[in-house]
Amino acid sequence: MLDIYKLGDEVLREECSDITEFDEALRMLCDAMIDTLEEADGVGLAGPQVGVSKKLFVVHIRGEKPMVFINPSIIGTSIETGVYEEGCLSIPGVYHDVVRPVKVTVQAQDVSGKPFTLEADGLLARVIQHENDHLHGKLYIDHLDEKEREKVVHAYEKKNRIRRRQKSRV
Repeated sequence: MLDIYKLGDEVLREECSDITEFDEALRMLCDAMIDTLEEADGVGLAGPQVGVSKKLFVVHIRGEKPMVFINPSIIGTSIETGVYEEGCLSIPGVYHDVVRPVKVTVQAQDVSGKPFTLEADGLLARVIQHENDHLHGKLYIDHLDEKEREKVVHAYEKKNRIRRRQKSRV
């Protein structure tokens, strides 16, 4: 299990760099990220969320095979958008509706460095966009207007204070 970095950690706001070495260390990182994602009961996890400022994310939608996206680039999006409630393992316990394109086309590399192009819609398209944002220092709350973003941050901070108090009583 890897540690998941939370709102306020600087690594979440950094622009990530490309991955150039496709070696055993990368393969092990990807496996550890998938294990961490599954343990956290999420659907996507990006490098910065585990303290790695590299262009990498993993996706695992229930019933599907886990996917690894290295050096991804979204090369197309639909004009049509949709609203869906999003959350984030780096802002746990707080959710908000976010508007995003309903379809995307992404180019990336797999864990061996082999390039691929994928067209996605539905939940997969949303997760790809959400995780890709992480690689550019952007969180889902950045898609909200200032008032809504402040509400989400306040709710997260309130939940965190309660958790800290509960831990200190144990």
